[in-house]
Amino acid sequence: MLLLLFPLNLSADERAWQAWRDGDAILMMRHALAPGTGDPAGFVLKDCSTQRNLNEGGRQQAQAWGRLLQQQTQDSVQIYSSQWCRCLETGQLMALSVVEPLPLLNSFFAGRGDGQAQTSALRAFLAQAPFSSPTVLISHQVNITALTGIFPASGEGLLIALPLTEPVTVLARVWPE
Repeated sequence: MLLLLFPLNLSADERAWQAWRDGDAILMMRHALAPGTGDPAGFVLKDCSTQRNLNEGGRQQAQAWGRLLQQQTQDSVQIYSSQWCRCLETGQLMALSVVEPLPLLNSFFAGRGDGQAQTSALRAFLAQAPFSSPTVLISHQVNITALTGIFPASGEGLLIALPLTEPVTVLARVWPE
């Protein structure tokens, strides 16, 4: 049904990006490349030295996202992020706007949070749509999989149709390169 709203001469990805620009979709992405799984023992949320962080490839990937999003819109971009350092740094390196920490995007991998409650809270947050500007959510694999059923790679983004449906409608899987 969403496809009927867009000109037929646009590709599926172009229609998905147009939905994002129009506030009819959000971009939810997994943080850029931070090799490994989970976080080391002794993890402390406010201490990046205790976390798994972006490597040089991840920093380049985050900057590439910033360039891609600048190509996609001239509007300001609202960025919400998990409080994990690798997510915040991904958003900061995009260099588009101030990154707003949003605890409901925090990882619940290995019992660090309540996946069901956070996914419900995310659905409620997204019910506020349409957002006033193109919106990016930076989170973790477990959060994205719980919402969409898709296991994203590091740095992969999903353009998700708003309002949310059950199951969630993913308009496109996107990369910065």
